[in-house]
Amino acid sequence: MDLHDKETLPGEVLPVVIIGNGPSGICLSYLFSGYTPYLSPEASHPNPLLHSKLKEQPHLSLLEQDLEYLCEGLEGRSSNPVAVLFDSLLLPDSDFGLDHASPLAWRYEPERAIPHLVLGKGPPGGAWHAMEGSMLTLSLANWMELPGLKLKDWMREKRRNVRNDRATPAEIASYYQHYVSQMSLEQSFACGTTVTSVTREPSNQEGLPPCWRVMGLQHREGEELGDGSSVSEEVPFSLLAHNVVLATGTHDIPARLGVEGESLPFVCHSFWELEAAISRGELNQSSDPLLVVGAGLTAADAVLAAHHLNTPVYHAFRRSVTDPGLIFNQLPKLLYPEYHKVHQMMTQQQHQPNPLLQNHSPTSPPSSLQQQHQPNPLLQNHSPTSPPSSLPPSSSPFSSSSSSSYPGYFSFPRHRVVAFRPDRKCVLESDSGQRTVVQVSMALVLIGAHPNLSFLPDSGRPLGINPEEPISCRRNPIEVDPFSYKASAADGPGMYAMGPLVGENFVRFLKGGALAIASDLAKRKGARGRRGDGDLTADRLMDRQVDRQTETEVYVVES
Repeated sequence: MDLHDKETLPGEVLPVVIIGNGPSGICLSYLFSGYTPYLSPEASHPNPLLHSKLKEQPHLSLLEQDLEYLCEGLEGRSSNPVAVLFDSLLLPDSDFGLDHASPLAWRYEPERAIPHLVLGKGPPGGAWHAMEGSMLTLSLANWMELPGLKLKDWMREKRRNVRNDRATPAEIASYYQHYVSQMSLEQSFACGTTVTSVTREPSNQEGLPPCWRVMGLQHREGEELGDGSSVSEEVPFSLLAHNVVLATGTHDIPARLGVEGESLPFVCHSFWELEAAISRGELNQSSDPLLVVGAGLTAADAVLAAHHLNTPVYHAFRRSVTDPGLIFNQLPKLLYPEYHKVHQMMTQQQHQPNPLLQNHSPTSPPSSLQQQHQPNPLLQNHSPTSPPSSLPPSSSPFSSSSSSSYPGYFSFPRHRVVAFRPDRKCVLESDSGQRTVVQVSMALVLIGAHPNLSFLPDSGRPLGINPEEPISCRRNPIEVDPFSYKASAADGPGMYAMGPLVGENFVRFLKGGALAIASDLAKRKGARGRRGDGDLTADRLMDRQVDRQTETEVYVVES
């Protein structure tokens, strides 16, 4: 769908604009398009209390029911109650490895549809199209699927079995793109769009009620030239909406350490830069070590990629290997053998400075690093002012690890990066203050990412639980009402947030945000209908199409 630089006329207000076309936006579009969940008459749920509640009003769709009441007493791996509810209904008892059928029956009821527009920078699927294509996803395959289309069935049609009950990001991206087509949602998606501003518009003298103005640019291919190429252009657009849903995810801006030298060319912040270096032949078994900073799954993928090439690796991270918050300590070993392998490497091949350095004086020569299997308690009171030990490329760790389980790997638990130097040396510091200098070929900082909410005032900080800090999935998500997902501190009514922006990193749980938002708008729509104020149904929506040169498609809702 093409959007042009056209000011909407009075009364031309979209019911909903969704910013972000990843799985969050796709699932919400599915619910907005008239697909409605009911309790199947012959179905049962393994949770007897939840089943009895659902049986109280079986004639009502899930969107019409009291979600807070249904959520009472449920427990799960998400802190958002509606996410736990919807996950329990879509995948009953999946945490226990059981394969109960969902008690939900989906009906297509177009009269329930709410006209909406989904904006996204790339094709449907969002950040999944940019993820590495060969690694397996963390989640099991059925956890990645959206309502109405079984991922395993789709995979079988492609004549491929889901390996280890998991799929690759490339396959998941293809599934999400196919899902939009299969469910006939394309007419609601405007791809190639970048939102630049979302502001609250007051009511005006023409009778336009307060609403949200969404402005941005849409990338379009222009006229084809004689050589077969085409000239691309970015066309401005401006839309008005009663409701705006923030569903951008959090993969836009890599997090930075904020240390000296982080902008040097050998310091990178994405897995794709590692792939590029590998493809250029810059990393191999004779290279200086690769420094990986971070203890998340992307950092583990980087360790595995380098290990596959026999490239030596230094791995620095802030947590202890036994920290229960470390993601590897939360993953079943049988389901995630490759990440268990990385955790073994992190645990068994730790660096610990020479215990003789506990009383190291400023004039003492630096020591080499040595492989240790357990932290040395003698260094806990080591002076932070002591000069750093130094590890040249050919020093002891990798030579001493030749007989180890994972040669060429050395971990630095409970360490932080102090500085990167132009000569490709990195200064690491333990939590006891001991500093170590390592020579590297490349440093890869993989410590998470932040969402790009630059289209909001102060990049959306006022919406966070802590308005003084940037929005972050783990540390400072957007604060929302737990049963409607309305942004608590928005400039006006009608702003929602979902997915990673509210702390949901897994697809299986972000679907709960779609249920909460769709339910809230359905109930508001029903209340308007009872008051005689009209509604937001699809038959009140008009779209206009004109010549390709000046094509514009807008949804028009009567005021």
